[in-house]
Amino acid sequence: MSKRGTDFLYKWISANAPETVGADVLSVAELTQKLFADAKAIGISSTEIEEDTGSVYETILDAIVHYEPGLPE
Repeated sequence: MSKRGTDFLYKWISANAPETVGADVLSVAELTQKLFADAKAIGISSTEIEEDTGSVYETILDAIVHYEPGLPE
């Protein structure tokens, strides 16, 4: 993953994966699609984001499941 892709992914997740969202398949799939659309809009490809992490879906799911409010990002 490029530094630019990595930075985008983690900043996007912290700003867009709401703490109240359930970790269900549909919510995570919708967030994954939104992340890729937002990345494309600023010129970052899905390949650039997924080179090291593999599945962005799993990364978002993990962030939701392990979300702990109040902890530093």
